[in-house]
Parts: sequence; structure tokens; C-alpha cells
Amino acid sequence: MKITRTITAPDTPPSAVFAYLSDFTTSEEWDPGTLETTLVEGDGGVGSRYRNRSVFRGRETELTYVTVDLQPDRLVVMRGENSSVVVHDRMSIRPGAGGRGSALVYEADFRFKGLARLATPLLRRPLTRLGDDAEQALARVLPRL
Repeated sequence: MKITRTITAPDTPPSAVFAYLSDFTTSEEWDPGTLETTLVEGDGGVGSRYRNRSVFRGRETELTYVTVDLQPDRLVVMRGENSSVVVHDRMSIRPGAGGRGSALVYEADFRFKGLARLATPLLRRPLTRLGDDAEQALARVLPRL
């Protein structure tokens, strides 16, 4: 299942959005399910590993995220995984309308594994709500950068 949201920050330059999102520990501020994200290996660049503790549907879970791609001021790609899901987060940043500010396209692609795959149709609504909540949080946070 894939969630895509577009967030505009009319007064925030792409460089500030990139700097913020490429530090994945900031997910504590904008990802509504995240309880804690800790850098466990690397310097924040490609190949860095993060431990992410989250709550989803009332259950606490842990994922290991790896920075897959970074293109300064343009792109942040993360891959998260645990025993039941693989998540690809792609955050594309571009100049906003008229070259002012930024536009962020946030895509989260969830691929469930094992028995969790059978529940995918039941997870559509909670994952959509999670995307809506992340969009609202990013819309609040990005203009303050």
C-alpha cells in the first residue's frame, strides 16, 4: 500500500527542508506514530542506520531504518524494516510555486510480510489516517524551519 502527500512551505527554502528531513531523528516531531528515533550507526549519510520505536494501532513496534539515497536539497529516501513490514519513505523536495519556498512530496510504500500481508486490506484506513496525520504535522513544522 502506498501513501502520497504533498506539503507546501511557501517561506522555507528546499535546503532547510532537506536538512531537516535528512536527519531522520526529526521523525519524532512529524511522524505521528513515532515515539523515538535514534541514530545507531553512521553519520546521517547514505548507509546510516536508525532505530525507530513506533506505535501503530495501539501496538508498539520497532523498525530499523537505513538511509538509502540523499540528493542535497532534492531527495531523502529511507527504508525501514521489521519482521512484518518493509517501508520505503521517499521525500522529494522542489522549489515552491514561482520559485518561492518549497514543495515536499512524501511517499510511504508499505509492503507487509508473512501473516501481516493477509491484513493489508484492513490496514488501508489506519495507514491513510497515518498519512493524513503526518501531512498535518509536516505542514505545521516545515514553515517554522
